[in-house]
Amino acid sequence: MALNFNSVLEEFKRTNWQDPGTWHFAPKILVLLAILVGLPVAGYFADTQGQIEELERGAAEETKLKDEYVDKKKQAINLDLHRQQLREIETQFGAMLRQLPNKSQMDALLVDINQAGLGRGLQFELFKPAAGENTREFIAELPIQVKVVGTYHDMGAFASDVGQLSRIVTLNDVSIQATKDGILMMDATARTFRYLDDEEVAAQRKATAAKKGGK
Repeated sequence: MALNFNSVLEEFKRTNWQDPGTWHFAPKILVLLAILVGLPVAGYFADTQGQIEELERGAAEETKLKDEYVDKKKQAINLDLHRQQLREIETQFGAMLRQLPNKSQMDALLVDINQAGLGRGLQFELFKPAAGENTREFIAELPIQVKVVGTYHDMGAFASDVGQLSRIVTLNDVSIQATKDGILMMDATARTFRYLDDEEVAAQRKATAAKKGGK
């Protein structure tokens, strides 16, 4: 084995590497093995590595696109939920709006409040709607000063009847005092509301804009 190794070593020493035609068997085998190993390695660095990097970039982009898709899907689901909630709010708002009289219905509502007291046997000492309304963005509030005389039971029934009117009416600043004969006197401010028509809303917004512009 040592002789063979020495022989091979001598062949390498005598090899003229610049003249492949004179190469012996051992150098040829070594060069062939070098070529067989070197070509795949060179191919890896020259082409395969670039393809692997491209695949990795593609995989990262795919993950990014999947994440964006999931986010957009969640947003779409939430959007549908928000739209449903908005429809529910609009429905509730419409129901509340229908509880507000318009301008032409206010007189009938005042009559309903008065009749609610008379129907419970109360005596009106004062029933005075305010001279003007307190307007807001799309509603107007009308305070009504009320002073009635009657029993505690009748006043409680009157307050309940007012709360059950088809239109929104609230009793505020309630003060009750007993008279000499044991009958009660109640002072209160009844507040009712109506929605503004389109012309009133436009005028209200114009006045608000002018007020802000003046500042």
